[in-house]
Amino acid sequence: MENFKNEKSHVLIAIFPGQGHINPSLRFSKQLIKLGIKVTLTTSLTAFNKIKKLPNIQGLSFAPFSDGYDGKFKGSFDEYHLLNSSIKSHGSEFIFNLIKLNAKNGTPFTYVIYTILMDWAGSVAKKNNISSTLFWTQPATVFDIYYYRFTDYSDYFKNCDSKDKIIELPGLPPLSQIDFPSFVFDDVECNNWAVESIKRQIEILNSEKNPRILVNTFDDLEFDPLRILKNVTMVSIGPSILSNFLDDCDNSFGADMIEISSKNYMEWLDLRPNGSVIYIAFGSYTEISSQMMGEIGQGLLKCGRPFLWVIREGQNGEKPEEKLSCKDELEERGKIVRWCSQVEVLKHPSVGCFLTHCGWNSTLESIACGVPLVACPIWNDQVCNAKLVQDVWKNGVRVNAGEGGIVERDEFERCIDIVMGGGEEGDVLRKNANKWRDLAKEAMKENGSSNVNLKTYANEFILDRCC
Repeated sequence: MENFKNEKSHVLIAIFPGQGHINPSLRFSKQLIKLGIKVTLTTSLTAFNKIKKLPNIQGLSFAPFSDGYDGKFKGSFDEYHLLNSSIKSHGSEFIFNLIKLNAKNGTPFTYVIYTILMDWAGSVAKKNNISSTLFWTQPATVFDIYYYRFTDYSDYFKNCDSKDKIIELPGLPPLSQIDFPSFVFDDVECNNWAVESIKRQIEILNSEKNPRILVNTFDDLEFDPLRILKNVTMVSIGPSILSNFLDDCDNSFGADMIEISSKNYMEWLDLRPNGSVIYIAFGSYTEISSQMMGEIGQGLLKCGRPFLWVIREGQNGEKPEEKLSCKDELEERGKIVRWCSQVEVLKHPSVGCFLTHCGWNSTLESIACGVPLVACPIWNDQVCNAKLVQDVWKNGVRVNAGEGGIVERDEFERCIDIVMGGGEEGDVLRKNANKWRDLAKEAMKENGSSNVNLKTYANEFILDRCC
């Protein structure tokens, strides 16, 4: 990638304090630094205090701020709006003062980029006469859905009271209610902080002239969704994943908020045949019930294949796998770990399938590594991502949930056998997975679409600001 050698360009990236926002922002930061742009990352101390090791490269600095709790928030998920409100109030003041301080010290910020749920950071930038843009860390398809929800199609969503109704929106595949992000049908006045934030974000974009947003996807993956909106230009710059999958030496560039105590799982993978291992992980936040965990465990035993299963430690240090009645049998067949380097695992030749919640980072990482998916979405954008995996990209299958939203063991076995089996359907899924992997790599090459898009954007909107 060309180095623009512009010493005056300095970007502030304001990140929502979640693992799924931090990792793509770090990778994106490295892309900007290669263009000769200095980057400062800011997010709350709650997140920073959990990161075990920050990357250290020239041109990258960090500016954490207190969110008022600093890791001591004890509220339930239903009370998370209190933490978000505190992040906004403390963060707004901090970023405002940081911008003033840097200007005074001769290292002014020339541009501000912010992630989902951080729309207020753009408002702070505007008060300081600094241009800003959104870095959307979910699929372009999901942004389109939210945009339609809060603009021309708002009544369409409000009147959709049938679970069986198929909704057709411009540029998107036909969708049923179970394919939409969790918040789409929520009442905006219900004090749902996430819904309100996304609605404000859409309003901000519609108040701007020719707004552009950066999206963690690539042209071939979402060609139509990236272009269908007339009032917003989406610029694909991904996949921005933790490891540069084009460079085997780049696995260390990341900031995990959960510690990897041992990497003996890689030695274990080395001993397994190519394409034989089921990898199971549900991200850094998604919680699954003990009942579903039990069904997954029994499904794995019924499959009879080796597996690597990431089961995070509970909030109070408990080990959820201890409650599994089949724990001893599982440990004879596979390996359970607390955390792992996911891209490193997905790149391993022994891994033949990824059973995942379909968070966007996990989905992109599997696409970049050519691993077919068994999609088991829980909420938020995951359900839409799973729809895309099964019906649009056709690089995986989605489990069917029964009553109460529980997926039974036979369903896990069925889906895993499809993906890893020798039948025609599995062959097609693996072929498509390889196709998307190759296209992802092409997008990130020197003259690939995402690389060219970012260079063009940087030239026009970031580097020109400081000349």
